[in-house]
Amino acid sequence: MAPKTRAQLAEALRKREVPEEAAQAVLERFSEVGLIDDQAFAAAWVSSRHAGRGLARRALAQELRHRGVDEDTVNEAVDQLDSEQEVETARRLVARKLSGTRGLNPQTRTRRLVGMLARKGYGPGLAFRVVREALEGEGSEVDDFFDGDLR
Repeated sequence: MAPKTRAQLAEALRKREVPEEAAQAVLERFSEVGLIDDQAFAAAWVSSRHAGRGLARRALAQELRHRGVDEDTVNEAVDQLDSEQEVETARRLVARKLSGTRGLNPQTRTRRLVGMLARKGYGPGLAFRVVREALEGEGSEVDDFFDGDLR
């Protein structure tokens, strides 16, 4: 079974109709002995999902919130990723997908690559910048497809 947050375990106990007092006692004991550690869960989640799926801070934070991790813990976990790390990951993602878009017009390529980054939580400014760099790096004409503010 995969690691779970305290909120996920509390929900599982509610679904099994465990009395609230008993559930709280179990959750407290699990926390005391280190079986539940939302901070460790969040740090491992961020590291794993960023490295494995290339998710940006925004997407990682949303996933942690969805799993019931409190906001301070979410912020602490996503802060372990620095902005340069995020940029490099975005570049790797684009480089991996770039060859699959060859033969398409630059506008379509840009839309697909930026869309892929957006689905992974990257902001539009960073996404357009990384895609532009990649397209320029292979010699594509991109001036007509990028607004001057996105350079």
